Amino acid sequence: MKREIIITADGSTTIQIPEWNEQYHSKHGAIQEANHVFVKHGLHHFWNKELNPKKDLKSYNTSILEIGFGTGLNAFITLLEAQKAELNINYCGVEAYPVSENEIKALNYTDSLKVENSENLFQKLHETSWEEKHIITHNFTLLKQQQLFSEINDIEFYDIIYFDAFGARVQPELWTETIFEIMYKALKPKGILVTYSAKGSVRRAMQAVGFTVERLPGPPGKREMLRAIK
Repeated sequence: MKREIIITADGSTTIQIPEWNEQYHSKHGAIQEANHVFVKHGLHHFWNKELNPKKDLKSYNTSILEIGFGTGLNAFITLLEAQKAELNINYCGVEAYPVSENEIKALNYTDSLKVENSENLFQKLHETSWEEKHIITHNFTLLKQQQLFSEINDIEFYDIIYFDAFGARVQPELWTETIFEIMYKALKPKGILVTYSAKGSVRRAMQAVGFTVERLPGPPGKREMLRAIK
């Protein structure tokens, strides 16, 4: 299936599948979406609200599962947040169909974010081998797994899930009770799942497997998003 690099509204790139008219990140701003949905309402919310206040954040290892590693943007921004806050993250990115080396080279996230020495970090995220855990920095580890989302079998392992699959319009099978039950089992108690989607059918599927779900203001170009809490 053909894929092409496009520029989104905030100047950052993403990959588009013309046949589906679907993008890996929002065409209204790839970086803006990642920061709003996954960092602000996922990572920061967990650190500030859901984590037991008695825990020492400096010594706690936050475990994150990303559903749809794709371009690596969400992992990259999370890595930069870990550096800034000096907090520890164990990150697992699941992707059935990894992007190509040429596509990775065409992405402009390091230029757009303008963070010193970040280009080497972004390259390292993609150069590391799959199916092995790697130390990217002293406080960020990465495990990339090439598998279908339905094959995930972790039990109470993750604090946060970034659910960034292709939309239900083109891949409805990824937004079902069956998938969200797998997500629910993978989360620790009080763990959270965040996604850009706000479809009623998605919210009901989450609630059906036990999540408490809240609607939140969406990123640019979307009215709402969802956050689910176990």
